[in-house]
Amino acid sequence: MTENTLLIELGTEELPPKALKKLSDSFARELINGLMEAELITDVALAKPFASPRRLALSVPNVIAAQPNQIIERRGPAVTAAFKDDATPTPAATGFAKSCGVEVHDLQRLKTDKGEWLSYSIEEHGKTLIELIQGILEQAIKRLPIPKRMRWGAGEAEFVRPVKWLIVMHGNDVVPATALGISSSNTSRGHRFHSDGDITITSADHYEEQLLKEGHVIADFNKRQHLIKEQVVEAAASVAGKIEDDQALLDEVTGLVEYPSPIVGGYNESFLDVPQECLISSMRDHQKYFHVVDSNKKLMPYFITLSNIESKNPAQVKSGNEKVLRARLSDAQFFWETDQKHTLESRINRLANVLFHAKLGSLFDRTVRIERLAGELAEKMGADNTISKRGARLAKADLVSNMVGEFDELQGIMGHYYADREGEDALVGECIEQHYWPKFAGDELPVSREAQAVALADKIDSFVGLFGAGEVPTGDKDPYALRRAALSILRILIEREHDFSLPELIAQSAQVYADTQGFEISPETQSNIVAFIRGRLTAFYQAQSIATNTINAVMACEPDSPLDFEHRVKAVHAFNSKVEAADLAAANKRISNILKKQEIEVSLQVEAAALVEEAEKALFTAIKSIEADCVTLFETGDYQQGLAKLAGLRTPVDNFFEHVMVMSDNKVEKANRLALLKRMQGLFLRVADIALLG
Repeated sequence: MTENTLLIELGTEELPPKALKKLSDSFARELINGLMEAELITDVALAKPFASPRRLALSVPNVIAAQPNQIIERRGPAVTAAFKDDATPTPAATGFAKSCGVEVHDLQRLKTDKGEWLSYSIEEHGKTLIELIQGILEQAIKRLPIPKRMRWGAGEAEFVRPVKWLIVMHGNDVVPATALGISSSNTSRGHRFHSDGDITITSADHYEEQLLKEGHVIADFNKRQHLIKEQVVEAAASVAGKIEDDQALLDEVTGLVEYPSPIVGGYNESFLDVPQECLISSMRDHQKYFHVVDSNKKLMPYFITLSNIESKNPAQVKSGNEKVLRARLSDAQFFWETDQKHTLESRINRLANVLFHAKLGSLFDRTVRIERLAGELAEKMGADNTISKRGARLAKADLVSNMVGEFDELQGIMGHYYADREGEDALVGECIEQHYWPKFAGDELPVSREAQAVALADKIDSFVGLFGAGEVPTGDKDPYALRRAALSILRILIEREHDFSLPELIAQSAQVYADTQGFEISPETQSNIVAFIRGRLTAFYQAQSIATNTINAVMACEPDSPLDFEHRVKAVHAFNSKVEAADLAAANKRISNILKKQEIEVSLQVEAAALVEEAEKALFTAIKSIEADCVTLFETGDYQQGLAKLAGLRTPVDNFFEHVMVMSDNKVEKANRLALLKRMQGLFLRVADIALLG
């Protein structure tokens, strides 16, 4: 069977740089999956994706030209049913032969330990790569993560950017295929400025080498990124500086250039009087420049940009970039100086002109609610409620500043700077900045209790109000990022160790809405909010490699406090690793099934005098000996030690089920045994439904 390298390249207009890595990973993954399913490859270890601004490609060695032939064995009727006594075939035999396209005498016989059967073997020829590649390619393109596709020209094809060429090659040969209105060939294109245009790929194995030599293109995304990182580190060192880690920017810049060339530029040191976050935002987010810092991480008046061309006059390119950045930094400097002419307090009334939600009022209304809720939460936390209320009052004021109007990613950060310059308490500034934390998964949480109170108030107010307004996430749609908000609420409560009842927090926020705006959030909606937030605990603990059955076991008990849930789930996780866990889980499951079938309520009262069998006496004694200690441990939240004690019930429980008939004909004995089992189950249910571990 002929094996060769398969090359697929989809050539386009410049692809979105932030999405390039994700598109490349998906394109490669879907193509490889398609080839694997078609049985054209068995080893994907050497498969290599390529991605640059104008191409998505994949090279896969050892792809066979056609699927292997297969012997398909069909089994027909049993021989005893296939022939009459005179050896003439029955309709069952003739029908089977006809379905195989042969005569009865052409059929074989298959002997098994269960008898002898008529059979027929057919060699099925495998499909060729040429027959299969079209479907594989179409499916891979269809599954690319493209939120919004575009059309171009007069055609009907839709893609993230207009498609210009397509290569599908197996070794030296072009494999006929079409994609998005383009037919396959062996012609690629090099760098938009540093190549002569079309490049004829002589072999799939020479693709990367030819693009580099003839096309001035480093097609391998990872190689190009590694080179860029080396270049910017070296460039920063040339001005005695360093580059801070910024993978997102590195990914984006790698998606912008096909042949990177670093340029070090500079700007006037007077701009360093502006908060460095403003300068970094101007360089990073607007210009895609790398900023330079000294050994103390203090910003230096230099930047590094990656050009996509090797200019004959790099000084002119440098000057052009410096000119553009100078205008940006001048704007930032102007905004910084202008904003300081007005206090944060003086900006609060302007928030009334900014709508938060049609049903929930303006940002001013939101500020009033957060201020009240933050003060109430601060008292519960043992924090300074005056500081928290002041921080909440000023938290949104910087949204109507010039700086945040231009650089919205600086919200909170600028408020912190302005609060400090206006002489506010240092904790107030922290509340303003940190009430947005965590901004993303794994991000830092607010540090002080005062800031935690404001952050919780902000997120709970948003969550409760939007849910009450009907903005409930559905499927993949979550325009207000409520799933992220729910996880943020849980993280603050759990990781900052606030033992608050979730239903009470939601009710508290709902009361604030009712009191300040007359907006009523029904008890049913409040319950739905609690259920939604609690539901996010599954993803939270799965990310920590906690088994789903452990999470479900705790979830079944519906603890009100997320912190209490944390203590329980960690205790059950530890318990689940014990050798006794499986047997006790099975026993609890059995108990649960028994109790469910009872038509009347089972008592918890066990009559010691009515215990007959030694095994039930032993179980009762074992339960009594640890019951009081377990209850005390559970009431103080020490679930791990409590479950460790309950693990000691394994042997008496096993003996009980082995020697005792629970459903005795004697009604007194039966009731007593059911009470004994319910009493033991009740101890476990103080932590979790252990039956779900089985």
